[in-house]
Amino acid sequence: MTRILLYSPQPILTIGLIKILENKGGFSLSTVNSVPALIERLESEQPSVILIDATPDISLGLLSRLRSMATAAHLVLWVDAISTEFASQVVGLGIRGVLRKTLPIETQVKCLETVAGAEPWLEKPLTDKLLFAKRTVLTARERQLIALLAQGLKNKELACTLRITEGTVKVYLSRLFRKVGANDRFELALFALKNLYSSQLNYSRPAVEDSTSGSETPAWIPSFVSVEHARAGTR
Repeated sequence: MTRILLYSPQPILTIGLIKILENKGGFSLSTVNSVPALIERLESEQPSVILIDATPDISLGLLSRLRSMATAAHLVLWVDAISTEFASQVVGLGIRGVLRKTLPIETQVKCLETVAGAEPWLEKPLTDKLLFAKRTVLTARERQLIALLAQGLKNKELACTLRITEGTVKVYLSRLFRKVGANDRFELALFALKNLYSSQLNYSRPAVEDSTSGSETPAWIPSFVSVEHARAGTR
C-alpha cells in the first residue's frame, strides 16, 4: 500500500484526488490543509509520498525543511506551471517529482506510482529544458537583493534592509547585471518575476552570513514583486 500525504488548502482538489485514488486502489491518502498541520503530521508519521500543492505558503526554505524532516518520503510538487529555473531549484533541493495539475488523471497516478518506487518524475519537455538550458545560478544574497530591488528599493534602502554598505550593493548589482545579462534594474526585476516567483513560490530563507560584509541576511523575502516599482530605483 502506497501511503500518500497531501497538502492542499483547496477542498475540491483534495476530494477529487481522494476519489481518483480510491478507484485506482493500492493507495492510502491522508490530507492536511495548512502548513503547520503538514509539519505536525510529518513529526509523527512518514508517508511514502508527500504531494505538495504549490500555494503561496510554500517557499524554497519550507521545501528544504520538509525534505530534511521527511527522510523516508519522496516529495512531489503539484503545480499549475513552473519555470525551468525554478524547476532546477526544487530538483536541487531533492524534490523527486514536479507534477502539473492539468495533466490527465492516468498520468497523475503514474507520477505518484513512479515516485513511490523511488524513481524521479519530470515531464520530458521539462527534462529537456533542464538538460539544455543555460542556468544562471544566484547566491541566496543575490536572490534577496533582486527581489527587494524589484519592489523599487533604491541602493541606500537595499543597503539598510540587507545590513550592508551601499558600496557592497553596487558590487552585487554590477555582478548581477553581468550574470543575468540585464542592462538595467528594470530587466533585473523582469528576471526576478520570470525565475524567482514562478508558481507563486517565494524565496523565504533563514538568516545566512554574507561572505562580503560579514553581516546576516534578513530571514524574509517578499512574496510579491511589482515590475513597475523597479523603475523607481537607481542603478
